[in-house]
Amino acid sequence: MSAIAVPLPRRLAVALALTACLAAPAALAQQKIQQQMSAEQFKNAGLNKLDDQELANLNAWLNRTLDTETSKAVVKAQEETAHERRGFFDKSPAREPVVARMTGRFEGFSRGQTYVLDNGQEWRQDDNADLPGVKLDSPQVRIAPSVIGNAWYLSVQGYNTRAKVVRVK
Repeated sequence: MSAIAVPLPRRLAVALALTACLAAPAALAQQKIQQQMSAEQFKNAGLNKLDDQELANLNAWLNRTLDTETSKAVVKAQEETAHERRGFFDKSPAREPVVARMTGRFEGFSRGQTYVLDNGQEWRQDDNADLPGVKLDSPQVRIAPSVIGNAWYLSVQGYNTRAKVVRVK
């Protein structure tokens, strides 16, 4: 059996790159600031005027600040990744409904039809639900997860019929 390559979503790739970038400065932060700067940079910043205790306090503050900001960035990247993954088959805790507008004309449900939303997501209908005679321009839609399992259902504002959909983009 061959493995299927699944591209990382853009935000996940950014989160991983951000984590890697933040790890390098974190390692540098464990060094003293005077070791990270050239002698000229250190002097131009006026840091040569600090006594040993003031310099130690500055280094401690920089280390705490860098640790705090790194933690905040990681949490934010994880939240954005979870939000971006909504609707894809995963164990993500982000199961809140998607509310958006469909782009273009909606002329009812049809199995296999792909619905493009104004937020860039694309969903394909995976059941035989139909909604004959409906013709709407860019209607508001709600895509909500099922109570059990990983199914998602699309409904168009003003109509009770729901279609089972699968996120494709």
